[in-house]
Amino acid sequence: MALSNCSRVEEFVLLGFPHIGGINIVLFVFILVFYIFTITGNGLIIVIVRADHQLQKPMYFFLSNLSCLGMGHTTAIVPKMLVNLLLDKSTICFYCCMVQMFNFFFFGVTEFFILTVISFDRYLAICQPLRYTTIMNSSLCLQLAVASWTGGFFSIISQVIMVATLPFCDSDTINHFYCDVGPLLKIAGGETQLIEVLNFLVAVAVILTSLLLTVISYIFIISTILRIPSTSGQKKAFSTCTSHLTVVSIYYGAVLFIYLRPSIAHSSFSLNKAVSLLNTVVIPMLNPFIYTIRNMEVKEALQKVLRRKGQREL
Repeated sequence: MALSNCSRVEEFVLLGFPHIGGINIVLFVFILVFYIFTITGNGLIIVIVRADHQLQKPMYFFLSNLSCLGMGHTTAIVPKMLVNLLLDKSTICFYCCMVQMFNFFFFGVTEFFILTVISFDRYLAICQPLRYTTIMNSSLCLQLAVASWTGGFFSIISQVIMVATLPFCDSDTINHFYCDVGPLLKIAGGETQLIEVLNFLVAVAVILTSLLLTVISYIFIISTILRIPSTSGQKKAFSTCTSHLTVVSIYYGAVLFIYLRPSIAHSSFSLNKAVSLLNTVVIPMLNPFIYTIRNMEVKEALQKVLRRKGQREL
């Protein structure tokens, strides 16, 4: 079809998951439960950090940002996916698709930046304890947070615009449960190689650079912890990092598998769907549990909030 005569599609069909027996109902219930826990858990962290003055620290400020990003990241995909699971034919309008793609990657990329900032915060707290409060003041915290959100926006916006200007004439079927860049490029007309290369380069720049900075931070952190004379001191210092390390390992592992490969438009979408489900549904729900289950300060703050609520009800 000549591009000049192309009548661009007004909506896309999302193939999602195969309609086998009652699998869609099972997935609906499973995803809905995880989504409720994600919003509740991350929202609770934000409320607790704002309500308790003892948590007015850089680490918890950035954790609040991470919780906000987790809610945005999963909300960009899950509500529409839940609706689609109940319908025989799942569609999404063209501009809704572009907005969904932008929001998903914007929140995801910004999350990388915030995770890197948290590793820098842990480095200063453990390796430069005497200078920590001077360096990591409220002004620097705000600047780092704004830089992370701004960096996420500008890392993604140009690519989304480029994808939005492609001609989608021959096919309107996206082999995924959301508007991911790989399946979109596969059905797009015109030249997509430049966008694929740009996507890959941005992924390398964002993911590997942030991962490298995180690894460097932890090399210094572990080196410093090993020099602490007492075993109890080592455990106490390392316990402040274990939650962050756990989230970094899970999140980077999933995203490296999906996006940090050339020609993502021709990758295995069936396998990508499974990993994407983990990345969009499971991991955002795990974050609040990972960051709070071994954190005594957050546990104590949560108990205070619950006690205040109970006293009001009485």
